[in-house]
Amino acid sequence: MFDLRAHTHLLTIAGSRAHGLHTDASDIDLKGMAIPPARYFHGVAHRFEQADDASQFDVFVEDLNADELAIAGRTGLEGSVYDLRKFVTLATSANPNVLESLFCRDEELRLATPLGEQLRDQRELFLSAKCVHTFAGYANQQLSRIRLHYRWHHHGKESAPTRSDFGLPEVALIPKSHYEAAAAAVQKQLDRWELDLSELDAAERVKVHDRIAITLTELRLASDDALWDAGARWVGLDDHLVEVMKRERRYQSARDEWRKYQGWKRNRNPDRAALEAEFGYDTKHGAHLVRLLRMGVEIAQTGQCIVWRGDIDGDELRAIRAGAWSYDALIEWSDAAMKQLRGLKTADFAVPERPDRAAIDALCVSLVEQALGC
Repeated sequence: MFDLRAHTHLLTIAGSRAHGLHTDASDIDLKGMAIPPARYFHGVAHRFEQADDASQFDVFVEDLNADELAIAGRTGLEGSVYDLRKFVTLATSANPNVLESLFCRDEELRLATPLGEQLRDQRELFLSAKCVHTFAGYANQQLSRIRLHYRWHHHGKESAPTRSDFGLPEVALIPKSHYEAAAAAVQKQLDRWELDLSELDAAERVKVHDRIAITLTELRLASDDALWDAGARWVGLDDHLVEVMKRERRYQSARDEWRKYQGWKRNRNPDRAALEAEFGYDTKHGAHLVRLLRMGVEIAQTGQCIVWRGDIDGDELRAIRAGAWSYDALIEWSDAAMKQLRGLKTADFAVPERPDRAAIDALCVSLVEQALGC
């Protein structure tokens, strides 16, 4: 591994501290960009995409202020330093975590070489309508986690599901080999229906998945069970076999979720568990959910990526984190905000529909050439 500190050109405080939503107990989270030595570009023996092992971040302790250094001494450092090419690729896709390193306040800068400054000077290149889908996607991840943990916290079953719960006898009605053959045939058909989106970037994949989800909902095929049912009938399974297999699938799914629930109970973060015990859901996730959805709308409609929320809605977001919103209020607000964000039209945008890839590529080439002395 090369000298990470010597080749890092941009390092910022990230996460809650970059948003102004941190508490005294918040960790020190770092995000950054590095340009590795020439051998990582010209040869095949060395590869570098990112550094995210906490042990690698000790080289940055001199870049922290006194308060951060004291906290890092107790909790350690975490975060990621990306290869320039990966950093730029993620920023082009409007990745929220990378954009915050480009648009954070100067107060959160901990290291910026002339090359890092050049990258930040050109940060407007990375703002596009892709933010609608990436910020909504990240917010939806928070929402899904909140809903799942809420269900587990309030309705989690202490005993494992049984076959009789799903109308199944203790001995399977279908021989295992027959079941597996039929299930493989159904899965093969579902794979045929699956679109290959690998050539799209992250934001475009989210956009296409959203459109597919809407279409499936309109066709009443939105649930995994309904889609599997359609695949089973497509390959010619009779109704009785389909029904038995659906019950087996539901039973196995319930068993899998129960095992995950047990693991969650054993390994959950004590601070998060305390929030869920007091407020019924993880209010930290709730505050970040609200922030992400608001930032997505702001970028699209104003062309501004405001990372520091202290002057915008910091008081309200901190209140949400402190439990000011009930679970039902959060869900109602987020459903409406998600609908608003995904309903924005091109005419509403203050940013281009797509980033200027040629300009971004030229910037990346220029930074690499300067770093390598080409």
